[in-house]
Amino acid sequence: MSWKVEVDGGTCIGSGICASLVPEVFELEGATATVTKSEVDPDEIVLDAADSCPAMAIEVLEKGEVIGPRP
Repeated sequence: MSWKVEVDGGTCIGSGICASLVPEVFELEGATATVTKSEVDPDEIVLDAADSCPAMAIEVLEKGEVIGPRP
């Protein structure tokens, strides 16, 4: 099983929190973050990155269902 990770480039404000938490999945590219690995093994730190995004620009999906950010 793997999770799909997406960043909405139109919503991202480039805070860099995601890239500092999980540099193997996210990187800052100019003024926005991008995903370097769109599919990842389940890992709590990826959900933490989605939860920590001030713009709520990160989505983590499992089998097509949004599991992050968490409410």
